[in-house]
Amino acid sequence: MNSWNHSCQACGSPGSPLTKVSLGRDFFGRPYDRLSPSSDQNPKWYCTSCSLHKQLQRDFRDILAEFDKLRSGFTSELSKSDEFRRASLRLHEIMAILNVPHQTSHLLNNRDVTLLMERLNTLTMPV
Repeated sequence: MNSWNHSCQACGSPGSPLTKVSLGRDFFGRPYDRLSPSSDQNPKWYCTSCSLHKQLQRDFRDILAEFDKLRSGFTSELSKSDEFRRASLRLHEIMAILNVPHQTSHLLNNRDVTLLMERLNTLTMPV
């Protein structure tokens, strides 16, 4: 932890409690493990606000990856109607959080979320 001076690696904020999201499940419930040596050679630590935004970024990336699979004709979690609805709702939640006044995300861009929401709206929702 000393090589980066105990500051948030997204916003650079010094002196606040830092966390690392390492274990858990992704948006679609698949195991997520950044503690594996092959995938976590450079651990990153985040302040509370950036930790939340990191989780939003991870959900956004999961949804985007599934969208890309679906558009390419591969099996995707988004082909299930309940998962499609959950993903759409989550993108709206992410946008609402990103639009909070006086809070900037160093990890996620409003425009990227808007674009994915628009792209998702062009698909026919599975039944």
